[in-house]
This record gives sequence, structure tokens and C-alpha cells, in this order.
Amino acid sequence: MTDNHNSSNLPEQMTAIAIREFGGPDVLVPTQRSLPSPDAGEVLVKVKVAGVNRPDVMQRKGGYAPPGASDLPGLEIAGEVVALGTGVSRYQLGDQVCALVAGGGYAEYCTVHESNALPVPQGYSLTEAAALPETFFTVWTNVFQSGALKSGETLLVHGGSSGIGTTAIMLGKAFGARVIVTVGSDDKAASCIALGADAAINYKTQDFVEEVKQLTGGAGADVILDMVGGDYVPRNYQVAAKFGRIVQIATQHGAVERLNLLPLMVKRLVHTGSTLRPRSVAEKAEIAVELEEKVWPLLNRGEIRPQIFKCFALKEASKAHALMESSSHTGKIMLLVDSEQ
Repeated sequence: MTDNHNSSNLPEQMTAIAIREFGGPDVLVPTQRSLPSPDAGEVLVKVKVAGVNRPDVMQRKGGYAPPGASDLPGLEIAGEVVALGTGVSRYQLGDQVCALVAGGGYAEYCTVHESNALPVPQGYSLTEAAALPETFFTVWTNVFQSGALKSGETLLVHGGSSGIGTTAIMLGKAFGARVIVTVGSDDKAASCIALGADAAINYKTQDFVEEVKQLTGGAGADVILDMVGGDYVPRNYQVAAKFGRIVQIATQHGAVERLNLLPLMVKRLVHTGSTLRPRSVAEKAEIAVELEEKVWPLLNRGEIRPQIFKCFALKEASKAHALMESSSHTGKIMLLVDSEQ
């Protein structure tokens, strides 16, 4: 970093949340780290707010850390640009951005390639802005790019009350789809309906295959966004419409023990999947371009706002993880790096 590309008086050290050892939420501990330095094309962001996501929990337990990624958790941030790497053209010192990062978000400062950062939407707090990148990048690439959801189609979202789920409800409805979700309680069902879902199925008391078929007159769901896997996979094949697209983004129920592929062939289904974190900067940049073109106008007009469930101070990251693992939340869990946010 050269002096003419830095905000003045940047500290040499910062507070970050490290994973002391793989394990439960209590292994997340505040630590001191040297400030990261932006490489060519990167900006250094003074983080005001960071989002908490399931991949952070997986990393804390010892999984989902691609080669070269930061050992610090945190995949989405919002804050102020305070230093520029060589060649940066889009952002200037003092700009407020939200960004998708490959790790390192649980810290006072974080670097990101400028193409993976987006401007804070008009009228958004930094807390709301930090709740956007991970879920909006994930839903856009899976539901709209891979799943090719079209207006008038039916979208089935498993885990409708999660950060991903609430985002999928809002985006699905914004682009003209009928949205059905599965949830684990009647309270969560009510929250999803209030957010715009057309129907919410309590998977603990109802069979989602029967319910979706009834709701769709036997046709089934055109696109299914699934983070459960395991025993849900054959049931997704049952409930999918002809030419349906099933997009797998996680496997919380583990592997499939036995799977009959006949329904996939008979209905001519597409079952695909993806992970976001290991993708290249260029791949994430392509998603960012589409989001800014097609989704950011909705945000700027206030038509969509992320659902914030609870905020914790950065040093309380362990409490945030405990809440996420309890699955008692609806919407996003956030870490306030700057207490004024």
C-alpha cells in the first residue's frame, strides 16, 4: 500500500475473531492480527458489520475452508473503503460498500477485490447492507442462474426462515414466482407468510410432498432450492414438476443412502448444485454484475429489505453461532464490529 492510496492513521493491528481449535461456539475468540494489505484490484474495508452464515459454522467445526482462504471466518461485510490496491478504479477512499469475501469478515478490517463489492443500496443501514452479499449471491446464482426460475413458476424453498430462505422468498416473489416454503414451526410459517410466501409447510407436522402437490393441483414445484439433502432428495424428485430443476446448496441431513433415479428420468429433471465460497473472484464478479443490474434497483427503491433477526457485538461471535445452531431464528444474524451501527 502506498501513502496516496490510504486513509490516514490506519492502525498496524486489528481485532479479529479467530478459531482457537475446531469445535463448538466457545472456540471463537478475539485476537489481534496485523492489518491485511490490499493486492492489485483490491480495496481495504474498515468493517462496520459482518454477517453470520452456515459456512462460518462449518469452518469453525473444521470444514469448508477452500485452499488459500482466510483462517478467519466471515463471508460478508459492509463498511468504508480506507485503502486502495493498485489499479482500483471503481471505488474511492470513503466509499461505503458491502462485499462478498472468501473469509476474514469477522474482523475490524478486511480486503476484497473491487469486483466482488457492491455499493450500499440507497436508504440502507450498514447492518442491512452487510446482510445482503452471501444470501443474495447464493440465491441469485442458484435459483435464477442455475434454476432458471421464471415468472409464473412455483419455487419450493426448504429452510424458508433462514437467511437464504427469506432472501429466496423476497426475490422469488419480486420476479413473479409462486413461493412455497418448508419450516420447522408454526411461528416460522407465519413469519414467512408475512414476508410474502404463498404457503408455508411445517415439515414436523405435514408431509411437504403431499402439501405441495395439493397446492399445485398435482403439478409440483418447478424449482426446488434445497439445503437439507439426505432423505429430502428422493422426496424432492417426487414433488418436482415435469422438467423441474432442483438446486442443492447444502446437505444438512448428510448423504443419500439409496436413491431411485427413475423419477429423474421420467420427469426429465435437472438436479444440480453449487458452493459459493470456492468460486473465483471472476465468477463472483459475474454474479455481482447481474445483481447490480437486476436486483439492486429493487433494493434502491426499498421494495426488498433483508430480514435481520438479531445483532451481536463482534466479541460475542460465539453467542451468534450458538443462536444459528439452535435454528430458532428467522432471517439474518449479524455481528456489529462498530458498536455505533
